[in-house]
Amino acid sequence: MKQPLHHLFYSFILASLFLLLVKCGDEQTELITDNPTNNVVKTDTKIDTPLVVETIILDSTVLKASIDDTDLTHTQQEIITEKGDTFNLNIPVGFSINIAHQGFKRLRFMDESPDGRLFLTDMINLSDNKKGKVYFLDDFDNNTGTFNIKQLWTDKLRNPNDVKFYTDTTGQDWIYIAQTHAIVRYKYVAGELSPSSAPQIIDTFPDYGLSYKYGGWHLTRSMDFHNDKLYVSVGSSCNSCEELPEERERASILEMNPDGTNRKYYAEGLRNAVEIKWINDIFFATNMGSDHFGDEKPDDQFLIIEEGIHYGWPYCYQDGWTLKDDTSKTWYRKEMDCEDVPTIYQPLGAHIAPLGFDYFPNFPNPSLNNYFLIAHHGSVTLRKGYEIVRVKNGKLDVFIDGFRGPEKIKHGRPCDIYKFKNGFLFTDDLRGILYYVKSIAKS
Repeated sequence: MKQPLHHLFYSFILASLFLLLVKCGDEQTELITDNPTNNVVKTDTKIDTPLVVETIILDSTVLKASIDDTDLTHTQQEIITEKGDTFNLNIPVGFSINIAHQGFKRLRFMDESPDGRLFLTDMINLSDNKKGKVYFLDDFDNNTGTFNIKQLWTDKLRNPNDVKFYTDTTGQDWIYIAQTHAIVRYKYVAGELSPSSAPQIIDTFPDYGLSYKYGGWHLTRSMDFHNDKLYVSVGSSCNSCEELPEERERASILEMNPDGTNRKYYAEGLRNAVEIKWINDIFFATNMGSDHFGDEKPDDQFLIIEEGIHYGWPYCYQDGWTLKDDTSKTWYRKEMDCEDVPTIYQPLGAHIAPLGFDYFPNFPNPSLNNYFLIAHHGSVTLRKGYEIVRVKNGKLDVFIDGFRGPEKIKHGRPCDIYKFKNGFLFTDDLRGILYYVKSIAKS
């Protein structure tokens, strides 16, 4: 029986790891011509055979850091929205929660700019639309836990899910926005109230699919930077299918230079990895399982991503710590074995829809120190998810819940989590609210 991947990190320290790799495949070059400000040649490196490249540092402090595994005690705190809605959220003793800002629509992911402003994406609603916006918040009041300034930065975007800042090797700051059809970037100028330069298209993706009514397609794109490389997650076109060979980007994570050149497939077989994040030198992701196995399967996943690995979708599904073959369909292009896929970091439960997460090293409150927090967005039809959980070393427990009321009442759907000040921010994309959770325990 396979042991959870992170358990292996305690058994040895690997002095060096070198695997020689031979890659066969053609390089396909295309010219970006749909934006005159960005006529750069892209090299799309096709990986035709699975890579075997270990990228994890086995003695990482992230994985070996100790935790206080004392069970949490919760208390209720009343939330009153600007519309007058009132409900209680359950939070751990030693923390407080308040609304940091509200009045958004479908508030998604966030990142801080080099000059300390908080940028957030707003997808407006669940439809495939071009009404999306990016806002920034500024002038945070530590006493009230709220932002005093809200400013629209740009709009008319197609489903903007993610925003990231990057400073290139020349010192130029950039803001990247992940839309359904493309990643775009703007030169960023500190203090600007709107873009001061034209957008540059960095990469484009397949941008069509069935609506949510028919099982949905995954129109969100997510990003992160590491060692001067841009990583982009692209969701699948369906619940369970073999993607078209010419649309290999779907259900994959791509790696490229910050200007979009030298693109390659970093990992595949990830149905919908809505959040990807490098923490030190380890690449983590949340991923949603398929929907055709009933109410109790498969488990959604929190994974460590390794270069060149196919993580199983659509051919495999997660059942606890085990990845099993999906025998419900006939497959025509399966070239991988579910038993060969690395064990995930943590199974999360069925249909909880994990989205954003963050890691809290050296946090003054032991209830959160060295833990991950993961937002469980929640099932559309089942009473599953609608909570924020803490995870580490095989331990998973609820950190905040109360977002699901009686019957069909929903008070919120947690989306992104962002470490901030003496606590963290998280977005609710149902009510369009940004919350601030602060540690109030004596250190």
